[in-house]
Amino acid sequence: MMLLSALKLGTGSSPAQISQRSISPNNSTSTSQFSLHHNSSGSIGSSTPTSLHPQSSVSTFKQSPNLLNGNGSLLDNTMPGGIPTPGTPNSKAKDNSHFVKVVVALYPFKAIEGGDLSLEKNAEYEVIDDSQEHWWKVKDAMGNVGYIPSNYVKPKALLGLERYEWYVGDMSRQRAESLLKQGDKEGCFVVRKSSTKGLYTLSLHTKVPQSHVKHYHIKQNARGEYYLSEKHCCETIPDLINYHRHNSGGLACRLKSSPCDRPVPPTAGLSHDKWEIHPMELMLMEELGSGQFGVVRRGKWRGSIDTAVKMMKEGTMSEDDFIEEAKVMTKLQHPNLVQLYGVCSKHRPIYIVTEYMKHGSLLNYLRRHETTLIGNMGLLLDMCIQVSKGMAYLERHNYIHRDLAARNCLVGSENVVKVADFGLARYVLDDQYTSSGGTKFPIKWAPPEVLNYTRFSSKSDVWAYGVLMWEVFTCGKMPYGRLKNTEVVERVQRGIILEKPKSCAKEIYDVMKKCWSHGPEERPSFRVLKEQLALVAQTLTD
Repeated sequence: MMLLSALKLGTGSSPAQISQRSISPNNSTSTSQFSLHHNSSGSIGSSTPTSLHPQSSVSTFKQSPNLLNGNGSLLDNTMPGGIPTPGTPNSKAKDNSHFVKVVVALYPFKAIEGGDLSLEKNAEYEVIDDSQEHWWKVKDAMGNVGYIPSNYVKPKALLGLERYEWYVGDMSRQRAESLLKQGDKEGCFVVRKSSTKGLYTLSLHTKVPQSHVKHYHIKQNARGEYYLSEKHCCETIPDLINYHRHNSGGLACRLKSSPCDRPVPPTAGLSHDKWEIHPMELMLMEELGSGQFGVVRRGKWRGSIDTAVKMMKEGTMSEDDFIEEAKVMTKLQHPNLVQLYGVCSKHRPIYIVTEYMKHGSLLNYLRRHETTLIGNMGLLLDMCIQVSKGMAYLERHNYIHRDLAARNCLVGSENVVKVADFGLARYVLDDQYTSSGGTKFPIKWAPPEVLNYTRFSSKSDVWAYGVLMWEVFTCGKMPYGRLKNTEVVERVQRGIILEKPKSCAKEIYDVMKKCWSHGPEERPSFRVLKEQLALVAQTLTD
C-alpha cells in the first residue's frame, strides 16, 4: 500500500473532456481493480459526466428579442423554459466584445517556466484567454503577457471578503479552533462562512478565563447593518472588524491579528501545459515512507515548490498506461484531493511527483494523536466530511477510487485532509493486490459485490468510506480486529457490520450503517453523505 502521494482534483471540467477521452461509468463491471476501463483500441469506454464543460466568463449567449404581433402587443417567441424558438432573428444579441475581464491576485505566483507570468498579491490583471480551466493567459499593468494559475485569482467584480487576510471562507469550526490555538495569541481571529448558508461567523481566541476559542455569529439588523453586539452596528463586515480592533464592544477581547497568510493552494501541474518533469529539476530530501510500490521522499522542484516524490519499483505497475493517464490527472483539482504535479517518465524507475502533505497518512496521524483526538468528535467528523467532499468530486466525474482507506488519505497543515492514490490500483500488476482472492487485497474495506464479483463502482467506494469513518472514530484501529480475511468475508456476506466506536454519536454511526447497506443501490451517494454529515456537524456544534 502506498503511504503518500497521489492526485488532487477540483471542480470544473472532467478528465474526459480535458483529454477528449471519456471515463467509464460507475456501474461498469470489472474483473480487475481498475479505475478507468480501456477498450481494445486503447481508448477509454465512453461516459458523459454532467455539467463539466469549462466556460469562459465572457459569454455571448444569444438572447431572442420579444417581437410585436399585429395588434402591437408583445409576442412571446420563446419555448417553455425561455429557449428561443428555432429560426428566431437575433437582432438584439448582446455584444460583449468591449467587455474586459479584470482579476485580482489572491496569492503571489512566481513564474519559473517560459510562457508563465508572475503574480503580485492584490495586483490586477486583464484576462486575455480563460478558455482553459486551470491556466489563464493574462496581461499585467506593464503589458507583460503570460499564463497564471486560475485558482490564484478572483474576478474583480466578484471580489468580496477574499481580499482580507482574516477571511478563511469554508473553514470548519473545528479547523478554525485548531488554527487559532496553534498560535496561542490573545485576540487572534478569523471570519469564516457559517454552517447556516449565507451567514458568517467570527472565531476569536481568548485567554480569559483560560485559553479557548469563542464563536460569534455576525448578524444583520432590519437596515442591513452588521453587528456582533446590537449596540455597535456597521455598514459592512470589514467596517465591523475594524471597529472591534479598537473596541471589544461585548466580545471577550479586542480583535488583534489574523493567524497568518492564507496557505497557497497547489496548481494543476507545475506550469502551463507541463506534466513531464525532468529529474534534474528535483532536489530529493528525506524519506517520508515506503510500501509495495517503492519509496516516497520529500523533494523540491527547482528549489521552490515542496513536493512528494514516489519512486516506483520497476515491474510493479503498467507504466506506459499510467504515463498516458498522468497527462489527464495533472488537470484534476479539488481542495480535498492530493494534487498530481507530474511524472518523470524518461528514465527508470518512474517518479510520480505530487503535492507535499506535511503530516503524512491519515492512519498514522490518527494513531499518533489518539490521546488528543479521541474525545474531539467535532474534529474527527470534520476529517470525514473533508474526505466526503473529495470523493463527491470523484463521483461527479465517474471516477472510482477502488482503495479508499485512512492509509490512502493524507493530512496537511491546519488539519486539511485530502484523498490520495485514487485510481492508482488500475495500473498495479500484482495479482495479489488486484484480485479479491489475493492476500494483499483490501478485504476489510470491500463490499459484497466486490468480494463476490470484483464489481467496482462509486457505491463500492461508499462502503469503503463507511469503514474509513470507523477508522477515524477509533483513531486508527484495524477494522474487524484480528479476524482473518476468510472470516471477514463470511461476516460481510451474512450482513454482520462493524460495531459503533465508543467515541461516536449515534447520528454518525447511523450514517456509517447506511454506507454498509448490502445492495449498492441502497447506499447513499457521496453528494448525499456530504450533506447529511454537514447537518450532523451543525447539530453537534451549534
